[in-house]
Amino acid sequence: MSRTVATSLYDRVAMEAASVVIHRYSTSFGLASRLLDKPVRQHVENIYALVRLADEVVDGVAADADLPEAAIRDRIDALERETCAAMECGYSTNLIVHAFGWTARRVGITDELTTPFFRSMRADLSATKHTPESFDDYVYGSAEVVGLMCLAAFLHDTATSDRAREGLADGARHLGAAFQKINFLRDLAADFGTLGRSYFPGIEVSTFTEAEKERIIADIDDDLRIARASLPGLPASSRRAVALAQGLFEELTDRLRVTPASVLATARVRVPNPVKARIAAGAALGRLPRARVR
Repeated sequence: MSRTVATSLYDRVAMEAASVVIHRYSTSFGLASRLLDKPVRQHVENIYALVRLADEVVDGVAADADLPEAAIRDRIDALERETCAAMECGYSTNLIVHAFGWTARRVGITDELTTPFFRSMRADLSATKHTPESFDDYVYGSAEVVGLMCLAAFLHDTATSDRAREGLADGARHLGAAFQKINFLRDLAADFGTLGRSYFPGIEVSTFTEAEKERIIADIDDDLRIARASLPGLPASSRRAVALAQGLFEELTDRLRVTPASVLATARVRVPNPVKARIAAGAALGRLPRARVR
């Protein structure tokens, strides 16, 4: 029978390792995680750590170590197998995978979510351009399922009707999709120049236009609108943190909106730390993002 609390030293060290990852890799997500109640926070940190570990395999240190594509593919395949095993038996020799498996077994994350996630990770090893169909599949696997994993943690031990869960799941998927599309847009130059990728179907970075940018922003606005509508239904233990993430994404979207397409094709837009702090303060006080009129 699986333990309900991290009672072993190994469990606790695995959790600590996962917590380090989110705070070292992302100021935004690290900031948002601090607004989660402690039990939920650890679950979300465990999820984020695995996602980041997989991303590093396909985009980071593995390539920096000059591993060929076939060897990197072997590593991501091995990571998926180790993750599945940890979800089944509750143990891994990899501390990050162990922490994720610990969470998955408690909040109900299954391979229904991890399989599309790893499929999207593998796509980054070979896909340089996407069709509308492959783009939707990639966004679902790389971001929407992560939102659903986090939602499983948010709703763990919370009585929620099937109808309410469906609405929250829709919001989680759209918030994940918005985040991914925002990242694609602000990393347009780096993804194309460094990695040779063009995620948005039919978009050529060298000829990126205002009309194309506005079409992408309109799609992101729709995702954010749907996600925002689901915020009040989240448990109090997670609502402020998700409101902060929503607020940060909306702020970044507004900055992308006013940045010329020609600039986005060559530079990265970010939200200054003082602005992040202001948004965080509002979320900490329980203020939800207001509906935006465009």
